[in-house]
Amino acid sequence: MNVNKITSDVFDSIVNLFPKIIPDAQLNSDGWWSFIGPYGKSKVKFDQNKFLGILDHQYIDEKSSWNISMCIIPNGNFSEVKIILKKPEQLSDSQFDQRVEKISELAISMKQIIESKI
Repeated sequence: MNVNKITSDVFDSIVNLFPKIIPDAQLNSDGWWSFIGPYGKSKVKFDQNKFLGILDHQYIDEKSSWNISMCIIPNGNFSEVKIILKKPEQLSDSQFDQRVEKISELAISMKQIIESKI
């Protein structure tokens, strides 16, 4: 996904956007964000390195557990956000496809929010 912002701005925006797009998200002392998601009780934890543009995260809900690789790559005044999704064993192919579609919709919304910030 190409984003019309510099890499550091995209990185900061994604980190700060999470609690805004999930209003009931609460940061726990162990670094996990807890919230109620579309698949029940959920949590996410970021493993981040701003210098390298790494924003990997773990996501766990009542039905599955994901290790999601995300990196933000500079491209002049733009950034490229790469997200790698591997199907969790707990999900069927159909369930995985449905979730990938929702993640794609969320990514498009995030891009619009990030680019609209002045």
